[in-house]
Amino acid sequence: TGSKREDHVLTVFLEKRTGAKFAYLPYKSGGEAATQLVGNHTQSNVNNPSENLEVWRAGQVRALCVFDKERIQYKTKVTETQSWNDIPTCRDEGVDVQYLMLRAMFLPGKVAPDQTAFYVDLFRKLTQTSEYKDYMEKQALKPVFLTGRDMLKFLEEDDALNKSLMTEAGFVAN
Repeated sequence: TGSKREDHVLTVFLEKRTGAKFAYLPYKSGGEAATQLVGNHTQSNVNNPSENLEVWRAGQVRALCVFDKERIQYKTKVTETQSWNDIPTCRDEGVDVQYLMLRAMFLPGKVAPDQTAFYVDLFRKLTQTSEYKDYMEKQALKPVFLTGRDMLKFLEEDDALNKSLMTEAGFVAN
């Protein structure tokens, strides 16, 4: 949602990979984007899965694909007939697009190593709680825990992809 934000960038990525041209309409929230889709004021959206859940359950929209290299792992039915895992990947549907939205915790730059270790351990423990796992499933979020070099690698790759897409879309100057 919003202009020149992740949903807009993802739409540019879809254009790049498919050759199609979309008119991106920014909204204040995923809920507003879902309402516009249900009202036939738009033809599609790239909402987070949970933002379209209620209208998907009501049969007012259908999920086409997920922007990941693998299906969403959750197999409990969330509609009468489908689970999150039943939604194919975009690649399965012939569209080679993979885009993961960053959800991360950052600390200030001058934090001592023992302070960093404290928070890494705290968040690692948090990811093992039933409350966290339940939240991840209800929101259809991918439970990935990265730290150190793995996190740095992800950030560098994500930054390069976003810079390329945003430059191509004219959001930033070369």
